Amino acid sequence: MIIVVAVLLAYANSFSGPFIFDDEDTIVNNPTIRHLSPLSGVLMPPATDETVSGRPLLNLSFALNYALGGESVQGYHMVNLAIHILAALVLFEIVRRTLERPVVSARFGSAALPLALVIALLWAVHPLQTESVTYLSQRAESLLGLFYLLTIYCFIRGAESKSSRIWYPLSVTACLLGVFTKEVIVSAPLLALLYDRTFIAGNFADAWRRRGRIYAALFGTWLPLGWIVATDRGPQELSLLGTGKGFGMAALSPGLKIWAYALKQCEAIVHYLQLVFWPRPLVFDYGMDVVTDPRSVAPQIIVLALLGAGTIYALWRKPVLGFLGLWFFAILAPSSSLLPITEQTMAEHRMYLPLAAVLALTVLGFYALAGRRALIAGFVVAAGFIGVSVRRNETYRSAEAIWADTAAKRGDQPRAHDNLGAIYAEQEKFPEAIGEFQRALQIKPDYAEARYNLGAALLESGDPAAAIAQLRSALEVLPNPAPAHNLIGEALAQQNQPDAAVKEYQAALAIAPDFFQAYFNLGNALDKLNRYDEAVAAYRAALKLDATNATLHNNLAVALLQQGNFAGAQHEFAEALRLQPDYAAARDHLDKLNALLKSLAPGKS
Repeated sequence: MIIVVAVLLAYANSFSGPFIFDDEDTIVNNPTIRHLSPLSGVLMPPATDETVSGRPLLNLSFALNYALGGESVQGYHMVNLAIHILAALVLFEIVRRTLERPVVSARFGSAALPLALVIALLWAVHPLQTESVTYLSQRAESLLGLFYLLTIYCFIRGAESKSSRIWYPLSVTACLLGVFTKEVIVSAPLLALLYDRTFIAGNFADAWRRRGRIYAALFGTWLPLGWIVATDRGPQELSLLGTGKGFGMAALSPGLKIWAYALKQCEAIVHYLQLVFWPRPLVFDYGMDVVTDPRSVAPQIIVLALLGAGTIYALWRKPVLGFLGLWFFAILAPSSSLLPITEQTMAEHRMYLPLAAVLALTVLGFYALAGRRALIAGFVVAAGFIGVSVRRNETYRSAEAIWADTAAKRGDQPRAHDNLGAIYAEQEKFPEAIGEFQRALQIKPDYAEARYNLGAALLESGDPAAAIAQLRSALEVLPNPAPAHNLIGEALAQQNQPDAAVKEYQAALAIAPDFFQAYFNLGNALDKLNRYDEAVAAYRAALKLDATNATLHNNLAVALLQQGNFAGAQHEFAEALRLQPDYAAARDHLDKLNALLKSLAPGKS
């Protein structure tokens, strides 16, 4: 109850936090979570979304959320918090049972329960965990953490209990569920074996002899994991605003060199450790920068080398310390080693499970030195962590707040400025938006998405000439230049150059044949050139992509009038009014057309 109440206090102000950043693709614009049937569709999440791609169980959890409450953000926050609370309770039980094992019981067994409580409590309310709990897309990390901990917990129960026929299958099941949640589960079988060697069997030979079949089953989960990793295509390209209107939350994912990424991880891991003991500044997005000069991270390399060497030595001479060290490094390894993660080179959510090892080592060390006073100190620190977590969750109250906070703390991070500019542009604060996009380009002049967004903001603010210059610069490096061609066309149309605009819209459609906005704009430009047959064809192509746009139906009706197709025009005006009953222009056109047709009826002059 103490853990549950503490977590609720730490996250009570998080439930109104909106969908931000990856949440838009993972939840809001994810078509595979809209229906639970057929289940096969839910279990095949979009390959273009890195958060859920290759993670069917994670996608299913979002689908269940949607089935129960649609896009009500509170429901998603409640599930994230429930997952975190369950993970904290499982961690508490793992620590308590471990401290009662003969290997460590002489020193810690008499205080196993309060020590487990302090460790689990500190872990549950630590401000580093806010990203994994409050940022909805990072359910990937917390749900994986729950399954990882359940794998170890059920293994321990199986080793302790005569009911191993129940607990061992549950351990394998939890591991398998982790496989379908996130790839970090890869190290769980190894940690189970090391736990057995350290706390139960005493050596690897006895551990394998007693429980070889359970290890075969646990390591067997690598087969489906390998299949998922091998067949998961991941994002094929950056999708830049299917609407063609700019201001997208750009991903900024250039190719990474393995050695530069590895050097960056030396800096990252040492930074994570600093945040464990002094959790500030907490940063939502550290960006994509890497390290190319080893000398700039020489101190971090030395620290990491000493920690790694110490862990290896401890595995041989001090198995308990070695287990905690390997817990830290093995869980971080998939994302913080030589395998580049293209979205972020540093991320606080990666410490979700490794944090437990650092806190356990710290609390037990202080208890060995100070006895029960360490427990009191632990509760005091936990109270402080609750306050810091509450304050951190305030930053998630809006997308503007989180990106403004990120831009303030990481002024050299172009993606933060670009995304903050995107929010200002959506709020029609164009001077502020243009300033943020320009800051992003000052930091990274070849940042195509920021240049595209700058062009879009300039266009919306009434400077088409400047917009065209920025958009043409972006064309050369954008992974999908169709939206830029479309916006250049809009800028040319504003400059009364419909012929040139038509060429840009056609260029956009040659790249993206299903680009609704380009068809719509093409129809408007052709209509202005009195090329009504072509305009009607463009409008009808747009209708095939979206028949719910009242303006499109109105414009098509006007073009049909120019062709003399009165019946067709009547139908389209009526459809525009059905979709938008207060559409004054469509009502006026339809009334005039009806009056004209009535005057032309037989027997009328």
